Amino acid sequence: MTNRKILIVDDDDNICQLITLYLVKEGYGTAICHNGKEAIRAIKDETYDLVLLDVMMPEMDGYETLTEVRKFSDIPIIMVSAKGEPMDKISGLDYGADDYVTKPFEPQELISRIKAIFRRAQPVARESDKAVNADTNPDLSYGNLFVSLRNYIVKVDEKNIDMPPKEIELLYCLASQPMQVFTREQLLNKVWSSDYQGDTRTVDVHVKRIRQKLGTSKKWRINTVWGVGYKFEVPQL
Repeated sequence: MTNRKILIVDDDDNICQLITLYLVKEGYGTAICHNGKEAIRAIKDETYDLVLLDVMMPEMDGYETLTEVRKFSDIPIIMVSAKGEPMDKISGLDYGADDYVTKPFEPQELISRIKAIFRRAQPVARESDKAVNADTNPDLSYGNLFVSLRNYIVKVDEKNIDMPPKEIELLYCLASQPMQVFTREQLLNKVWSSDYQGDTRTVDVHVKRIRQKLGTSKKWRINTVWGVGYKFEVPQL
C-alpha cells in the first residue's frame, strides 16, 4: 500500500470514477475536481503527490490550469487528453507537464506512467541524472546570461526570462557542460528521463523556443551540430 494521494481533474465524472477505481486498486488515495479553478484551490489548500489533468474543460482548460499551478507549485502533473497529435503533446510538456497521456488509454499504462514519475521524484544518484538535479548543481553565469536550477530562474541582462520548467532544465543541461555535443536522445534521457516515451522532435521544439527567448550573444550560443544534436558554445573556452 502507498500513502500517496493523487488529484484527478476532469469534467467527465465517468472518467474520474474509472481512474479512481484503478488508482484505489493500486493503493493510492484520490480526490476529484471537475474544473480548473476548483483544482487550483485544491492544490493550494491540500497536499497531493500528483495531478492527472484533463485538457479540454469548460471555463479554464488544462493548459490554463497548468500555467496557473506552475506559478506556485512544481507538483508532478500528467496531462490526460483526447487530443493526441504530436504538437498537442509537445505543447503540454512545454507548458510544464511531466507527461502526456492520450484518451482512450489503457489503465495499466496510466498506472505505469504514474509510477515512473514517482521513481523520478526520488532518483538514484546516477550520472545521467546530474545535469538536471537542482540540489547538486550550482548557478551558471555566462556574460549576460544567468541560469539557476535551484530557483528555476533564467535572466538575460538582469531581466527575468519567462520559461517553463523543461526549457530551463534543457538550457541548464546544455550550459552546465559547455562545448560538449549532446545527441537529442541524450538530452531526452537527461531532461525528460529514460521513461519518457516521446520523440526527439520535442528537443528541437524546446531548443527553438529557448533561442527565441534568449536572443543572441557574442559570449555564448546554442549551436546545432547537424546530424547529431546540440551544444552550448562559449567562444573563449
